Amino acid sequence: MQDFFQYLNSIDPLVVYALVLGFALVENLFPPSPSDMMIIAAGSLVGIGKVDFVATLLFATAGSTIGFVIMYKVGDWFGANILEQGKLKFIPIEAVHKVERWFARYGYAIIVINRFLTGTRAVVSFFAGMSELKLPMTTLLCAVSALAWNAVLITIGFYLGQNWDRISLLLSTYSQLATAVAIIIVVLLVIRFVLSRRSAGAGPA
Repeated sequence: MQDFFQYLNSIDPLVVYALVLGFALVENLFPPSPSDMMIIAAGSLVGIGKVDFVATLLFATAGSTIGFVIMYKVGDWFGANILEQGKLKFIPIEAVHKVERWFARYGYAIIVINRFLTGTRAVVSFFAGMSELKLPMTTLLCAVSALAWNAVLITIGFYLGQNWDRISLLLSTYSQLATAVAIIIVVLLVIRFVLSRRSAGAGPA
């Protein structure tokens, strides 16, 4: 990370902005991606005056939003063909329809908190498209969420500077907590789904 920081410090600020945008965009398409570390590294450059805070924030948010919209369209165009036609045998059609109903009910709220849950961003954008949530509102909420999250990352980089061991520990701890919470929620939803199926199957003949 120290070598990477020195490399970023040696290149043109416009290249740094392009890297920030690119990493933030690719994360939505091919997770996991070290986009958060890239944005924190850019925040460190903000701290030494190499790049501008607002410009870094805008490029990071643009990359996050563009990547989200691309995966949204993938879900919109191909999601039903991939999932609802049973091409992924390990995902039951009933589960797919259940997720679609969840997104129809809670989709916009999920998008707002999506940026703060590492590892779920591509999945959320895919199902948002598949569930046909309104693209303008989806894009706006994604941008607001990404703006808030990226501001946090840049601020972390600004204050912690080149203390990569502290940054790595901080991100690792947060990622583990966020993943644990997400897993617990998914498990509870799956249990609820299974129990509802059993209850329906045990009804009066």
